Amino acid sequence: MASIGHVTAQRMDFDEPLPLRSGAVLPAYSLVYETYGTLNAARSNAVLVCHALNASHHVAGTYEQQPHNVGWWDNLVGPGKPLDTDRLFVIGVNNPGSCFGSTGPMHVNPATGRVWGADFPVVTVEDWVDAQARLLTRLGIERLAAVLGGSLGGMQALAWTMRHPDRVDHCIAVATAPSLSAQNIAFNEVARRAIVTDPDFHGGHYHDHGVLPRRGLRVARMLGHITYLSDDAMDVKFGRRLRHGALAFTTQDIEFQIESYLRHQGDKFSDYFDANTYLLITRALDYFDPAAAHGGDLARAFAGAKRQRFLLVSFTTDWRFAPARSREIVKALVDNGIDVSYAEIDAPHGHDAFLLDDPRYHRVMAAYFDGIAARAGLPARARDV
Repeated sequence: MASIGHVTAQRMDFDEPLPLRSGAVLPAYSLVYETYGTLNAARSNAVLVCHALNASHHVAGTYEQQPHNVGWWDNLVGPGKPLDTDRLFVIGVNNPGSCFGSTGPMHVNPATGRVWGADFPVVTVEDWVDAQARLLTRLGIERLAAVLGGSLGGMQALAWTMRHPDRVDHCIAVATAPSLSAQNIAFNEVARRAIVTDPDFHGGHYHDHGVLPRRGLRVARMLGHITYLSDDAMDVKFGRRLRHGALAFTTQDIEFQIESYLRHQGDKFSDYFDANTYLLITRALDYFDPAAAHGGDLARAFAGAKRQRFLLVSFTTDWRFAPARSREIVKALVDNGIDVSYAEIDAPHGHDAFLLDDPRYHRVMAAYFDGIAARAGLPARARDV
């Protein structure tokens, strides 16, 4: 199926401060976003895609000057794909606190004239959703046909139904959870310690010193990457294969192919991601817990979402956001009498499965969006998935 082709990132500036859940306020800020397809006359075909930890607004297509920079969900968004841009208007937004163009720790704090660094206010999933809602209002979109996200993006999709229930018809949450387990919080904390104990971190103000905490960021990424893959996927891809064919009997250098792979992923990540952003986003993951405001009762948290229909998708080998966590969400919705569909895909890839080309997963997504289109009176999808 065809790619969406070349796309152009856009930017919208906001003079109105954004109140944050912490009690802090983000002053004038900017959001970078991309759109794919055409908004129809009734403005009824808009779908918001929420990004996960290390992704951005660049959901699909390529940039003319960067033909190899393909959007992170390009296999799902485009002509004839599950999110068919021949009939849907798809929007990707870079969240505040990120390092891909929207206002974040790498930008200048207008109050001090210095780079924000560690002084950038802590942001939450709910703050991101409120910022996205403002952007959509500016775009003249009062109601979304659907909001969609995987992993941390799925948490944002769920939060939309609680914070702005009158503005969304469908919620599609993939490989996500209603909150992080203690084990997941522990992984995030180890990753953050790797960053803040890097000698080049300088309390988060490394830009003032002309350095970057690359060593800590590499370790953080290596740890995170392990949690995104299943044991079976790692065994098939790497097993115990040696890098040089024979043991070198060293404790410092690379012996196994899996070590080489993780170091490569860490090196690549440290070249493009910001350490303060990593701290902020992992904290946003930790804080997401809509049931906490309702005495731990997740059903009560979703009580106001009865106007929406939901699709939850999980993957059997995803041990970081296990299917049992999606089933918790399904039960809470069923307890409220809310329309929900659930698909549990037997895929070997672990958490990263939501980004891959599993045909069963894509058929589920295509069928659900076909239903959305039919109910909204949109054209049929031109190609089969």
